[in-house]
Amino acid sequence: LARASFPGMVCEMLRAAGIAPGSLKLEITESTLMRDPASATDALTLCRASGMGIAIDDFGTGYSSLSYLSTLPITTLKVDRAFVRAMLSEPRDHKIVQTILRLADEIGIPAVAEGIEEPAEARALAAMGCAYGQGYLFGRPAPLAETLDRIRSWHADPAARRAPAA
Repeated sequence: LARASFPGMVCEMLRAAGIAPGSLKLEITESTLMRDPASATDALTLCRASGMGIAIDDFGTGYSSLSYLSTLPITTLKVDRAFVRAMLSEPRDHKIVQTILRLADEIGIPAVAEGIEEPAEARALAAMGCAYGQGYLFGRPAPLAETLDRIRSWHADPAARRAPAA
């Protein structure tokens, strides 16, 4: 992000691969943003202007400043898995997750909960209004062919889109 050439490089890679910029979401950690906020803002603004999405990964664990939520072209906040894992046993972590979800809702961007491994976590997040999640509960890393088959079945069968039952 510190290089002025970063947005152009990404756009060129997408063009060469025949991928629409709107199909790509860059996930940036808070600590990466805070290394050089001015350069990061410039680069991400150009990436967003070309159609790419911008997600703040591991939200709440870095050297964050809420001011960048109003200055960066963020399209998604990702709730760090450490909060998700602890939220069922630690009331403070539960409240942190609720607060991040409420903040994302108030500023009009979706939130994604990371590291969901248990059905109880998915249910608790859904009860808090979290519409998006990722984690081993939904799938583990897999070879490309298997992943493509899974995506095809997901598109073909709406029931395949639901989280596994407890």
